[in-house]
Amino acid sequence: MDCKSFIVKVKPDSHVKDQLGRASFSIALNIAEGSGKFSKADRKNYFTTARGSVFECVAVLDILCDQGILQKEEFAAFIAKADELSRILYAMIKNLS
Repeated sequence: MDCKSFIVKVKPDSHVKDQLGRASFSIALNIAEGSGKFSKADRKNYFTTARGSVFECVAVLDILCDQGILQKEEFAAFIAKADELSRILYAMIKNLS
């Protein structure tokens, strides 16, 4: 299940929906913007921000899991995807150092 499908299915509170939506959009938008930058420092900064947004999404999902809104199996699936994305971004950041 992707983030959008999850939000539609679970219908979390508006502040949770807003925060998760903004954080997940931030991942894609920062990767895109960083990819368009010429300097390594600029690209690294945007990729680092994107990675931070991955962790922000995980924190929101962890809270939802603790509250019983998100099933443990669904949480584990999201965590696996977040871990993979985090590792990819980490490699991209390290390549710019």
